[in-house]
Amino acid sequence: MRPKLAFILAAAFIFTTYAQIGIDKTAPGFTLTDSNGKEHSLSDFSGKYVVLEWINFECPFVKKHYNSDNMQALQKEFTEKGVVWLSICSSAEGKQGNFNSGEINSRMESLKSNATAYLIDQDGKVGKEYGAKTTPHMYVINPEGTLIYAGAIDDKPTSKTEDIEGSRNYVREALNAAMDGREPETKLTKPYGCSVKY
Repeated sequence: MRPKLAFILAAAFIFTTYAQIGIDKTAPGFTLTDSNGKEHSLSDFSGKYVVLEWINFECPFVKKHYNSDNMQALQKEFTEKGVVWLSICSSAEGKQGNFNSGEINSRMESLKSNATAYLIDQDGKVGKEYGAKTTPHMYVINPEGTLIYAGAIDDKPTSKTEDIEGSRNYVREALNAAMDGREPETKLTKPYGCSVKY
């Protein structure tokens, strides 16, 4: 009985994890304050594509995509097409990646981030609701509010900038497909990076 019970519990855990993600289901609503003190609700962006990017500036995997300008270029490519890009930090107070607003804005300016806003989720409520596990962990929501992609930014799960070239960018693929009226080929992947510092 024990092996069977272990299998059932493992299956239940997997189901719970995927249920949190809710691919092809309505993305959970939320309201968070940005680094300038302004509130943003997901519902504010109804009718637009929205990208959620879980972020921690101290994480080597985040540095890989920012120090190479890969993340900023991706942000720019799609915000210029009307996509809303929300960087979200769920690092708890006293944990790696948790900064005051002045430090956040200084880093955003220094890195030339093209995100629409940097949202602060210090209690981790939104991150846990979305099942965000790593930085980065990426989500794409379509104009109808449906989650159409969740997972890694690309298919090279390393912290090496040289691995960006030639990688398959799942976020770009999902957005381009959806904007073309097609179903994204890949909707769910395993995220990679540093653990979210809840």
